[in-house]
Amino acid sequence: MKGRAIIISAPSGAGKTTIVHHLMRQGLGLAFSVSATTRPRRANEQDGKDYLFLTEAAFRERIAADEFVEWEEVYPGRFYGTLRSAVDRIMAEGLHPIFDVDVEGGLNLKRHFGPVALALFIAPPSLGALEQRLAARGTENAESLRKRVDKAAHEMSYAPRFDRIVVNDDLGRACAEAHALVRDFLV
Repeated sequence: MKGRAIIISAPSGAGKTTIVHHLMRQGLGLAFSVSATTRPRRANEQDGKDYLFLTEAAFRERIAADEFVEWEEVYPGRFYGTLRSAVDRIMAEGLHPIFDVDVEGGLNLKRHFGPVALALFIAPPSLGALEQRLAARGTENAESLRKRVDKAAHEMSYAPRFDRIVVNDDLGRACAEAHALVRDFLV
């Protein structure tokens, strides 16, 4: 069935992006929905591929023009959102959009799409394991690491509001479980 949406959400560092990349390679008719953000681009990221990087002013203009399916201010001045045009383009191509979004964004997308969306919450095995993963990235200082772990602790309480929870204690198993859930939903 065409026109279904796959939403992958998790606290930062839980493995959602890795699982999304795995799902994209499985021949399921998925197309990545590139989110817009105001956060600075990391060295390994490409504008328009990983995110659409916007200034805060440009993001606010698009909010005012009602160009987003969903958006939120995750941290002061740090906006993330899903452009309606990106979703419309994917569906016009007869593909299923797959979203790699934070927990709030995932729940907003689930409300928007309703029963034609599968919302998966990717959970870390523990907050301690998540903190180790984030520290290993080398992209956080002590203060930003603490903020992300605190935010993750809060986000974990949202897990029951998703359709399914996939615990990423073993990446291969988590990818296989997510693949089976998505495949079964799309048939």
